[in-house]
Amino acid sequence: MRIHHPRRVAAVAAATAAVAALAVTVPVAANGTTTDNTNAARHAIVGGKARNVILLIGDGMGDSEITIARNYQVGAAGRLAMDTLPLTGEYTTYALNQETGKPDYVTDSAASGTGWATGTKTYNGAISVDLRGKPKATILELAKKAGYRTGNVTTAEVQDATPAVLESHVVSRDCKGPVATTAKCAVNAKENGGAGSISEQEVAARADVLLGGGAAYFGETITAGRFAGRTVLESAKRSGYQTAGTAAELARISPHSKDPVLGTFAPNNMDLEWTGPTPTKTGTAATTCQVNTARTASQPHLSTMASKALQILDTRSKHAKKGFFLQIEGASIDKQDHAANPCGQIGETVEFDRSVQLALAYQAKHRDTLVVVTADHGHTSQIVEGPTEGVTATLTTHDGAPMTISYATAPITGSQQHTGTEVRIAAKGPQAANVLGITNQTDLNTTMRRALGIR
Repeated sequence: MRIHHPRRVAAVAAATAAVAALAVTVPVAANGTTTDNTNAARHAIVGGKARNVILLIGDGMGDSEITIARNYQVGAAGRLAMDTLPLTGEYTTYALNQETGKPDYVTDSAASGTGWATGTKTYNGAISVDLRGKPKATILELAKKAGYRTGNVTTAEVQDATPAVLESHVVSRDCKGPVATTAKCAVNAKENGGAGSISEQEVAARADVLLGGGAAYFGETITAGRFAGRTVLESAKRSGYQTAGTAAELARISPHSKDPVLGTFAPNNMDLEWTGPTPTKTGTAATTCQVNTARTASQPHLSTMASKALQILDTRSKHAKKGFFLQIEGASIDKQDHAANPCGQIGETVEFDRSVQLALAYQAKHRDTLVVVTADHGHTSQIVEGPTEGVTATLTTHDGAPMTISYATAPITGSQQHTGTEVRIAAKGPQAANVLGITNQTDLNTTMRRALGIR
């Protein structure tokens, strides 16, 4: 039986209605040229305070990754939802060398995430601590303290760097559970008087919504303190969390409940959306991507999780003075770029873009919402003319044309590397103009805090 092409597969049911409300089009004049957008740009410049902030992070989603996904999914002349935000800039992503304090030009997700989460530059591997390992307050922590509802959604382990920077402070990103923390982050370990592993700190942070993978680390045993001898998951349940392990369980959680929600839908990272050819030294025949039929049906899609998080946060803040802060990460764009898996990478970008559609549809009805779409760093994939010194695969795009993608920073058996390029940042809503031009990753923290009116 032939598997239908992903471009013709319906969006997940939970997101369909909201996505359909947003038309992703580019205004075009009768002569084929784009219209004059001067007035539209004027109207997009809105200052003042935002009630809500939705931050969408495409991990490893540099300009090249966006272009690859656009070409494949909607064609070179088409536009993704993320292409329609009215105000766009670029920001620099460098980290710092822990010993010298000088720029480390190629960042990892931990240092880059710490940048926008805390406004502080730090070393690769650091989770919301400075060069000396001192914890720095995060945008989620400050928003919660100020009375905002908060959420954190990812397709990776919830303990992975990008979600972890919002709710935890450890000297190494590897300290996801109590076992690794004892071995690698002694200063943070519970038995040494620290706040514990990333998993333990995320439970203690009590965001309204925490959704993603990483169930394995919640099964580890806590070493000291109130819940010593119990698993991290048991500590969450005893602390009043509602938990979900499947898409059906997540759907059954009422947005009207006041208890925090913890959803972990895979032992580690969540399954991929698409599959396709593996690049080779000599290239591949042009082909199309296919739906990943091995994907566990019980796992919600990113757009499903994003939709549920928006529903919960909107309901809980509806009659309050303050709104919410929500971060949504498409994590495996990066992971499949590392793996030199073009269809895996593109499929995750397309699913991430559906979450962007949801955010923009929400913003269209709630104009006091700031939506920001960006990446943490660039990555390796490049559109090239044909086979290169690296490894390539060729895909047939929406245009019916061949597109050859090259990965050239590691052998196919290795892990492709991040790049030190600046990356796109785009926004809509109050304070969105602050992404214009060339900014620094830490400036995003200031923009979001200014929008929410928090110090």
